[in-house]
Amino acid sequence: MVSAREYDIGGIDLSDDRYTIEQSLIRKKYTASNAAGDTVLKGKQKLFKLKEEFPFVDADGNDVFTVTAGGVIDVAGDYLLSDARTGEDLVVLDNDFSILQDTWTIRDAEADTELASITSRGALVTLARSTLPFGELIPHKYEITDADGRHVGAIDGQLSFRDRYEIRVDDASTVPKEPIVAAAMVIDAIQEN
Repeated sequence: MVSAREYDIGGIDLSDDRYTIEQSLIRKKYTASNAAGDTVLKGKQKLFKLKEEFPFVDADGNDVFTVTAGGVIDVAGDYLLSDARTGEDLVVLDNDFSILQDTWTIRDAEADTELASITSRGALVTLARSTLPFGELIPHKYEITDADGRHVGAIDGQLSFRDRYEIRVDDASTVPKEPIVAAAMVIDAIQEN
């Protein structure tokens, strides 16, 4: 069994069980706050890059990790999360997009073993979001499960002028929190939720 501590990234403290992700009004720029409302992580999509790239910094602006697309056009593809301090590739966020359900698999970058999945809840909601006029206003809801399919937590979109997500991690004993929090931001930016 893999320990979530093997994926800890120096420089950030993700020891809480609840986080709020908010997108800025103007561009794909995100802030993650802990349960006390303190900023713990910031991420933004770099503009004018051939491959999508999302650098993440701590509350003080220090680089902590980067998520980079595996290809130039990657609506459904792999995104590599690398530790900014060590340069080590930690996990891959693998998007398996379909019109009825959106699934992101978090895999170990080296061993390629599955660590967790983030799956949209409700085919009707996913279909309505992608087909109805103003469907993007319907908040996304995702379930987080471990490699064995057991419930780990949830990502719940909130109705607001700017995208806002509440992340709840009920059991992170085998699932690393860094990729879950990063994935919530990356999912929103890539799918323009």
